[in-house]
Amino acid sequence: MSNGKFAISVHILTLLASEPGVYCSSEYLSGSININPVLVRKELVNLRNHGLVISKEGKSGGSTLAKPAELIAMADIYEAVREKQFLGKSINEPNPACNIGRQINEHLDELYLASERVLMQSLENMTLAEFLQKFG
Repeated sequence: MSNGKFAISVHILTLLASEPGVYCSSEYLSGSININPVLVRKELVNLRNHGLVISKEGKSGGSTLAKPAELIAMADIYEAVREKQFLGKSINEPNPACNIGRQINEHLDELYLASERVLMQSLENMTLAEFLQKFG
């Protein structure tokens, strides 16, 4: 996943975790991330759809965590933004007459699954609260 959604979502959730119970505006969040508030709002919709944030509209609106940071695993965030292909797929069709070409996608799929399992195990072992502690 090279599109940056994981990093943006972790940044958003870490900011929200640093101010529990406070509804933070997309402008505030985007100021820290240094991206357009529209992009933050798009990620907030996705995070809300995955039960990680709640939002309210209006002058005093914004977003806050839907549950305590101690109950959000980094793997939950990854799952919320996960792309279909962990490391991507070739855009061309390999040559079926080639010994390597006809088998490459099958073996890449196995490699990707094994790699993603290791990543998920690592992400399961850290909560958002533990990640927040890194910021002193």
